[in-house]
Amino acid sequence: MNKLNRTMSIVTAVLSLSVISVLGLMSFFGEKKFWSSDENRQLTAFPEPSFNDMYNGSWAKQLDSYATDHFTDRSKWVYAKNRMQVELSESIVNGVYVGSERLLDTEVSGQDKKVFSDNISIINAFEKNYDGTTYFVAVPSSTGVYGDILPSNFISRSDSQRINELYEMLSNNIRRIDAYNILKMMKDNYIFYRNDTKWTSYGAYCVYKTVIQKLGFLPTSYDKYSIEHVSDSFRGDLYNRTLSDEAKADILDIYNYPEGADVVSCERILNDGSFSEGEIYDRSRLASSDMYSMYLGENVPLLRIKTSVQNDKRLLVIKDSYADCFIPFLIQHYSEITAVSPDQLDRPLGDIININDYSQTLFLFGINNMDEKMALEKITERI
Repeated sequence: MNKLNRTMSIVTAVLSLSVISVLGLMSFFGEKKFWSSDENRQLTAFPEPSFNDMYNGSWAKQLDSYATDHFTDRSKWVYAKNRMQVELSESIVNGVYVGSERLLDTEVSGQDKKVFSDNISIINAFEKNYDGTTYFVAVPSSTGVYGDILPSNFISRSDSQRINELYEMLSNNIRRIDAYNILKMMKDNYIFYRNDTKWTSYGAYCVYKTVIQKLGFLPTSYDKYSIEHVSDSFRGDLYNRTLSDEAKADILDIYNYPEGADVVSCERILNDGSFSEGEIYDRSRLASSDMYSMYLGENVPLLRIKTSVQNDKRLLVIKDSYADCFIPFLIQHYSEITAVSPDQLDRPLGDIININDYSQTLFLFGINNMDEKMALEKITERI
């Protein structure tokens, strides 16, 4: 019996070492990728050794990250690990609740109150130096609207409270527009993606109807649009963190208004002032790992949209990605719309445009992004 046990131990050890060796060799000699389309992120590059990094141990950590990111069939191993984690840890993977209907972010935001306060101070400073009228729309995340489906031992993030806190800190001259209650009331409709924190085009349309009235226009009726489903396989930022296919893939829509105004030009403006032609809907992005970027195309500092509307009204939109599927609804009302992505600016906004050429400015941000550094200071420097 002892001899049999020894034999089995040897066989087990040999098999284990063989598997480890084969996987190690496959990982070392296999084709290296530096972008994970499943996780939509850059993979770690091989770290250049230096005496200081080797001495303080950081090179070993970088090497470990490199080996982990380039392990053979990494995505399949991550998927298997996450499936096991769902079964063993109440459906929470990398801070994301994995439900049969949708994924929800459970990580508590609002932690960096200084950044939150600083961002609001910058917006107030913008308004103070601006001749036109400023509006602000704070958009809740999917967790803020659907947090009641989380397990009872999880405290849902109160986006409503955080939006109220933000609105209380804004200058009295900034006109606040409610998105939370509109979306909460419409929660039984397809207003948020199942695999992403952001709203759908229909969710954006529901809020657009109120926003555009505050801006002084009548909204375009829903029945005027022809809706094109351009993809039914979208999986967003929550999927990237879990690789879970538990929830059904999402649909990306384009709202066309055949009888409405046309886009005359769409210029992508870079920090150096150079520009190239862009698109409101860049269908080529549907083949990328970031399908949502079909809306307005790849992120750039400024996007200037000129339309066939003959009213000489110009709107400045300062935004994050929540606004990308929202801005197309504004085309029917303005002759020119300039969308600014602060996180893409590397110089003051005033070096690129004159903000006082626009009679209205709309800030539109997801509330979950307001406590993150977004280079917002670039919108107020040297105005």
